[in-house]
Amino acid sequence: MPTPPLTDELAAQAADAFRTHGEKTAAARALGLPRNTLNSRLKIAAERGMLGTDPVLPGYAIKSIASKQGDAWIKQTKAAGEVFEVPAGHTVKGVSALVDAEGRVIQAWQKTTASADQQLEAFRAMVDALKEDLPRVTIMPPPANVVDDLLNQFVVTDNHFGMMAWREETGADYDLKIAEQLLLDWFSAAVAQAPHAHTAVLAQLGDLMHHDALESVTPAHRHVLDADSRLQKVIRVVIRTIRRVIDMLLQSHQHVHVVMASGNHDPASSAWLREMLATMYENEPRISVDSSPMLYYAFEWGETLLLFHHGHKRNVSNVDATLAGIFREEYGRSKYAYAHIGHLHSDEGRKGALMYVERHETLAAPDAYAAGGGWLSGRSAKRITYHKRYGEVGRDTIRPEMVAGKYAAANDNSKREVVA
Repeated sequence: MPTPPLTDELAAQAADAFRTHGEKTAAARALGLPRNTLNSRLKIAAERGMLGTDPVLPGYAIKSIASKQGDAWIKQTKAAGEVFEVPAGHTVKGVSALVDAEGRVIQAWQKTTASADQQLEAFRAMVDALKEDLPRVTIMPPPANVVDDLLNQFVVTDNHFGMMAWREETGADYDLKIAEQLLLDWFSAAVAQAPHAHTAVLAQLGDLMHHDALESVTPAHRHVLDADSRLQKVIRVVIRTIRRVIDMLLQSHQHVHVVMASGNHDPASSAWLREMLATMYENEPRISVDSSPMLYYAFEWGETLLLFHHGHKRNVSNVDATLAGIFREEYGRSKYAYAHIGHLHSDEGRKGALMYVERHETLAAPDAYAAGGGWLSGRSAKRITYHKRYGEVGRDTIRPEMVAGKYAAANDNSKREVVA
């Protein structure tokens, strides 16, 4: 708590004691104060004109005094204004102060920011509004012939919708238009090549969106990002793309389970996307959405356990213990366990005592930061097929060059057709 300002009564008391006793030590003893405390009060009393050079104009303080053979010139300056009040819903983020040689504040600047509670409340209101206004969707009838024991998992990660890349700088073009068309073309090819399985898992492992706010920066460290288009347009394209993907999966599977993992680029966007999808499809028994706010997710398929995490908190070497600990009961029921992460845009697998952990590449082109850093990971996404009793029984790796779409980047001024 800040020290309250000295009252005029206490300042006058110090001035009277000093005049009565003629020196500071005796005056401090008479008032029962430490000498340093009396000295501080005398300085304030002098500023308020209580030790001479009256009168001081109301609202002014003495800044300096020049004596002239018994006369005095008094330089007066405007006193400090009213105490700054922090606006409602804000908290003080930082304070800068200009002080004199004795440490007294001459001028101060306070920086405030919206409080965390206010931001959380605004976010909750947005989610509630989305839930109220969205139409409930009725889905087409299920396919007739599927293998009941099979599950197709479609793993995509780090698609970074809203990211901009220029091929002369990064080796490949990428923008919002390319991101949408590439993901849809990939799913068309992946679904066509997949076996007729009962269930599809849409395993979107995070960083579906490149930035999470109106500013094109990372949420945690505010690194500036190469961005394409406005946030609302990115949101519109993401919603449209995911709905089309779910429709594709429903045409060839009896059930679709959706995992929208939270990434380091899109923690807020992944939250509203999960809630929106869960509400849109709440009356459709053929679709389930994992709406957990945790950063770790699980889906049981008979004796096969599938586990998911973006990879920004735990990596290939240590995520297995975390997942087994969080999903202790599910893990105990499993014979086979598979963990999937993204984040680093590169493939790596590790088979430990607990489970097989796999990190996945992305379909997205590298941005300038990745290209400049020399991270030359490939580009792909995988469809993996699991059996209820036997674990993984098949997979396809599909690269951007293999799908049908040919893409022209919106940021490319030359009229050339290029492969994403």
